[in-house]
Amino acid sequence: MVNKLIINIGASSDHFGAYSENCDGIYGAGDSVEEAKSDILEAIRLIKATIPYEEWPEPIKGEYEIEWHFDTQSLLKHYQGIFTNAALERITGINQKQLWNYANGVSKPRAQARKRIETALHSLGRELIALSL
Repeated sequence: MVNKLIINIGASSDHFGAYSENCDGIYGAGDSVEEAKSDILEAIRLIKATIPYEEWPEPIKGEYEIEWHFDTQSLLKHYQGIFTNAALERITGINQKQLWNYANGVSKPRAQARKRIETALHSLGRELIALSL
């Protein structure tokens, strides 16, 4: 059986923070999502290097996979250099100004808007995976 380690990533005005939802003691931060993820992996490595196996949290004993969860602000902030608000508006149907507000923490999207963004990005991902050049 493969354990699932759930890591939540959130953006602030000047960095990204990450923590495990289901495993105590695993935290990370950085100036980018990549740095926060790397810091999480380092936290896991340090736990395994300094604590006896019997005391390791259950989710990191044996095989495990990491599932990265983003809040809307951190996701939009992370992908700002890849997706313009105009492009996101086309695939989500959400107005660019509102997307900017979400990305910059001015407002938080309701569940329906979060789902629209997630569904649109998953649909784009499936489309990209299915193509060949």
